[in-house]
Amino acid sequence: PFFVNRGGLPVDEPTWERMWRHVGRIHPEGDRVAQRIRGAADLPKIPIPSVPVFQPSTPIPERLEAVQRYIRELQYNHTGTQFFEIKKSRPLTGLMDLAKEMTKEALPIKCLEAVILGIYLTNNMTTLDRFPISFKTHFSGNYFRHIVLGVNFGGRYGALGISRREELMYKAPVFRTLSELIFDFEEAYRRCWHTLKKVKLGHCVSHDPHSVEQIEWKHSILDLDKLSREDFRKELERHARDMRLKIGKGTGPPSPTKDRKKDVSSPQRGQASPHRRNSRGDRRPSGEKKPPDPKAMPDLNGYQIRV
Repeated sequence: PFFVNRGGLPVDEPTWERMWRHVGRIHPEGDRVAQRIRGAADLPKIPIPSVPVFQPSTPIPERLEAVQRYIRELQYNHTGTQFFEIKKSRPLTGLMDLAKEMTKEALPIKCLEAVILGIYLTNNMTTLDRFPISFKTHFSGNYFRHIVLGVNFGGRYGALGISRREELMYKAPVFRTLSELIFDFEEAYRRCWHTLKKVKLGHCVSHDPHSVEQIEWKHSILDLDKLSREDFRKELERHARDMRLKIGKGTGPPSPTKDRKKDVSSPQRGQASPHRRNSRGDRRPSGEKKPPDPKAMPDLNGYQIRV
């Protein structure tokens, strides 16, 4: 396999075990092949992509291009086996530890892993806003899901990620509005004969790699079968305004305690627009998870102490 002995570095044993089990299932002589590869001493060393390092003067757009190049160099994982287990409910600090492991093992990744890696590699770009964008599409009787990391720099939107399709991953931060970015993805899907069904938008992710907060993956859930084209555009711009308002109340979300206080002290934000509740019936279940956050704070702090 192309990922064997990459750079000659040791790889986490559970990751390799999952890979060998998969080989044993799909190959007629899988176990024998796995043992022969593991025991080989003359396999060529495949170079490990270098994690990008930036000078303080490097512009943000150039940094984003370098991050995307690194993600692309890891290659898309076509094996059918996921090498890294990602639980969306994990605190951000745990996901960042997993991203660091990805850079060490340098194995192929899929779209969700690319989002976590994109967050990790842009944490020091404090003027850059990052938020998850999920897509659900329909093609030939089946539904497909994809996710990218939306970015906003200087009022311009773009995206980082990885996909089998070139047009469904990186988008330079040149789009004036969030709706322009999403419509560009929709057109890219159309060229692949996919019909966009749902878009899920998260809120901005903290730049603090030690934050014990969870990423808000689906603050807004937009069902295109229930929204007119104009309503869809309005909902996208409303979400963009929500993110600007949340960021505008501070310098960003580096502190989990401050963020929780902001969420608790501003319950009106989710109730300001009756039209918003009507047009996004699916959004409310995710919104109802916010009140328990203050109660869960002792447990999260305990987690932080253990880390």
